[in-house]
Amino acid sequence: MEKAVLILKTRKLLSALLLGALLLSVPAAAAEEPDTPEPPAVSAQAAILMEADSGRVLYEKNADEPRLIASTTKILTALLVLERGDIDRVVTIDPAWAGIEGSTMYLRSGQELTVRDLLYGLLLASGNDAATALACLTAGSEEAFARQMNRRAAELGCENAHFENPSGLDGEEHHASARDLAIITREAIRRPDFCEIVSTPVKTVGELTYTNHNRLLRECPGVIGVKTGYTEAAGRTLVTCCAREGVTLICVTLTDPDDWDDHRSLYDWGFQNCRRETLLTGEETWEIPVIGGETETVEVMPAGALSAVLLREDSGEMDLCLPRFVFPPLGAGDRAGEAVAYVNGAPAGSIELVYKQGAERPEVPERRETALWRRLMGLGERILVTLS
Repeated sequence: MEKAVLILKTRKLLSALLLGALLLSVPAAAAEEPDTPEPPAVSAQAAILMEADSGRVLYEKNADEPRLIASTTKILTALLVLERGDIDRVVTIDPAWAGIEGSTMYLRSGQELTVRDLLYGLLLASGNDAATALACLTAGSEEAFARQMNRRAAELGCENAHFENPSGLDGEEHHASARDLAIITREAIRRPDFCEIVSTPVKTVGELTYTNHNRLLRECPGVIGVKTGYTEAAGRTLVTCCAREGVTLICVTLTDPDDWDDHRSLYDWGFQNCRRETLLTGEETWEIPVIGGETETVEVMPAGALSAVLLREDSGEMDLCLPRFVFPPLGAGDRAGEAVAYVNGAPAGSIELVYKQGAERPEVPERRETALWRRLMGLGERILVTLS
C-alpha cells in the first residue's frame, strides 16, 4: 500500500469556534487499486484481530461467544498483579502453593522468590502453582482473587467473561470470549513489565530455566508473544501481539487446531491493509486575532505530532477547537485548544494546541474598533486534507 500524502487547501469560515476539519478520504488514484483482499480462512471456532491503540476490530469470527480459555486466563492474572505494583519484593513460598495440578514452574515450600520471578513462571512456564501463589499474595485466597478478576474484567468492558480461578483450569463458570481476551490483552500490553516478560524467549529462575512456549516469537516478524493455552476441553487457545511499522495488532484464537498458521495469516493480512498515518506533524500553524495586544494575531500550533491507524477504505475528519479571539497577556507554550481526530466517526486521537509565541498588553491600549471588526469577520480556516 502506498504511503498517503497530506495535501492542504484552505478557505474562510466564520463560527463561534475556529473549527478545522481534516477530511481523510481515499483519493481517485486509490480507486484504481484492487479492493481490500478478503481475510484468510481460519480454523478457530472463535477469533478476533484488534488494533491495539484504538481497540478497533479488523476481523472477527464468533468473537462474542463465551468459551473455555485455558491458560490464556493468566493474562488477566498477570495484569492484576502488575497493577498492584512492587513486583521485585521477595516472598516465601507457602506449602499450599506447591504441587498444584497441571502445568507447573515447580515451586518448593519455603523457597524465596520475587513476584517478578513468579510472573515469569506464570507466563513462560504457564505454572498453575505460580498462579495460585500470585493470587494468594495479591488477594489472600484464590476465591478472593477470582472476585477481583471479575470486577476488573467488567471495568475493562468485558461482557462475556467470568473467572473462577487464576490459572485457567476448566470450570463450569470459567469462560471468556475472543473479544474479552483481546480487551484484557490490550490493557496488559500497556505495561512495559508485561511486554518484557512475555517477549522473553528463555528465563532462568533459581536453578530452573523456563522456555517461552510461544513459537511465533521465533517464526513471525514483530510478535512480542503473550500467552498460549490448552486443555482437552478447551482445545488450543492462543493470544499474541505483533508490532510492525508503527502499528500494533492483537490476535486471539480459541479452539484452534492450526493456531500458529492462523495468527501468521491474520497478521500478514492485517498489516497489508492498514498503516499508521501522520495527521499533524506538529509544525502546522493557525492564527487567532488578539484584542488589545501589541500584535494583531498570535500563532497556535500542535504540541506534537498526531497520528492514527487507517485502513484502505477509511474516511474521517479532525476538529481544531480554538477561541474566536484572545486577550493578552499570553505565554508561548500555553494551552490554546485541542485537535481531535475521528476515523469513521469514532475518536482516533487528540493533541493539545499551544501558542507558538506570546502576546503582551501595550501600556496604552489603542482603540481599533474598525480594524477589530474586520478581523472578526474574517476569522478561521477550514482545512481540507486528502490522503493520496
